[in-house]
Amino acid sequence: MTIHEFEHKLLGLIDAMVATASEDDLFAGGYLRGHISLAVARADLEGKTLVRDVKSYVLRSLNEAILQGELSEQDEVLVQDMWKRLQQQAEA
Repeated sequence: MTIHEFEHKLLGLIDAMVATASEDDLFAGGYLRGHISLAVARADLEGKTLVRDVKSYVLRSLNEAILQGELSEQDEVLVQDMWKRLQQQAEA
């Protein structure tokens, strides 16, 4: 799978849950959209073509956001859990 296909799947999963998602899931999904798109753009700019590179960039970006205090502890858990679920679903 290309990094763009991976991005498309992830964003599609986020879009698909909008109608039935809880407020927490909507927040986590919306928050992750930006991190996912930036990670794919970064991978593209750096000539990276592997899904694992995108995953690494998303993880780094999330960790930086957490260190900068962008998320409360509760929100951090929501976002991390959503990220794990999205990866599993996208790769299934």
